[in-house]
Amino acid sequence: QVQLAESGGGLVQPGGSLRLSCVASGGINWIARMGWYRQTPGKQRELVATITGGGITVYSDSVEGRFTISRENAKNTVYLDMKSLKPEDTAVYYCNVVAVGVNSWGQGTQVTVSS
Repeated sequence: QVQLAESGGGLVQPGGSLRLSCVASGGINWIARMGWYRQTPGKQRELVATITGGGITVYSDSVEGRFTISRENAKNTVYLDMKSLKPEDTAVYYCNVVAVGVNSWGQGTQVTVSS
């Protein structure tokens, strides 16, 4: 069974930066796509960014140019570097992994942007 371990959330001031990490374990040989989504109370979970095994990235319009997603295939790890954070980026961020027969979610890590 695939398990995802997220880290890196926390409290940051507007304009600040954070890095989220997510490590997938459980015997996955190849992960087709890794990504980050976020959710705030009362709203649906939304895409932040995804990256394929070949390095193709997709970003939501709201984070394009401020966030960077990357991955280390050998470590089954995906990162999300967040810069110029805004209060509206406050949310629980979830890691997602898609592979053959797998579509797994992490427990979520809270990111709070506030002065």
